[in-house]
Amino acid sequence: MTRCLGWLRTLVQLIDTLWTLLGDRLQFLRLCLRLPTALAAENLFLRKQLALYQERHVPPRRATAATRLVLTWLSGWFDWRQALVTVQPATLLRWHREGFRLFWRWKSRRGRPPLPANVQAVIRQMARENPTWGQERIANELLLKLGLRVSPRTVSRSRKI
Repeated sequence: MTRCLGWLRTLVQLIDTLWTLLGDRLQFLRLCLRLPTALAAENLFLRKQLALYQERHVPPRRATAATRLVLTWLSGWFDWRQALVTVQPATLLRWHREGFRLFWRWKSRRGRPPLPANVQAVIRQMARENPTWGQERIANELLLKLGLRVSPRTVSRSRKI
């Protein structure tokens, strides 16, 4: 139950972030139609920072993931150092680096997904019942009879498990 609530909370946060990003994108496109792009980006950048204040003389609320993403994206459109109000330049640069780090972590996931346990069990069973078959023969049998394309090296690794 707790696991389901945690998953649901994460899903709601993701939907909220995507909704905020969609609204910001639509607002940006609307501003681009009226003004030059650099001025529109600077305007939205300043509006995002001012939106962090609840009332006068109140420190800004903590930036959400959507706010960080938008500020980082908009900073590429103009000279943001003069317009930065709520955070230090080092903070914005850190957000930018974190975004690249997340992107490349996602982009360079390691290797292929693992072979399903039931396919590994079939490989072990075939190897046990047919001791004279090599890894290529087992791989070919899997392809011909079950339609599973598995490399001989994967068969060799699965036999040892």
